[in-house]
Amino acid sequence: MASECKVETALEILVGKWKPIILFHLFSKGTMRFSELQKTLPDITKKMLTAQLRELEYHDIVHRKVYLQVPPKVEYSITEYAKGMLPVLDAMNTWGTAHVQHLNELYGENREVEPFVSNVDGLAEGM
Repeated sequence: MASECKVETALEILVGKWKPIILFHLFSKGTMRFSELQKTLPDITKKMLTAQLRELEYHDIVHRKVYLQVPPKVEYSITEYAKGMLPVLDAMNTWGTAHVQHLNELYGENREVEPFVSNVDGLAEGM
């Protein structure tokens, strides 16, 4: 029986420019209105924030509560199911902090690290 790797499934929820930041704010601040989330993420568009929240809602990570009033009020919060992600996010944050420290030790705090770019053709020429 072949075992299947479900890392990709988990990453589907976490990967992206905005999802981890949205989750960080919801985990740390609790229930937030759409406008509050938008204020904490000034570079995100309304369209992108809506799309990211809908994806998280689809995966039962974020709960969306709509109040029938004028003006409309919508609140977002972490679901009970999503609270199981907290150890994973904490571990990723711990590793990320250690990784930044490691890079600072390697390259110095003020030096930018060049991103890794694979140069397959260059490798073939050097052989």
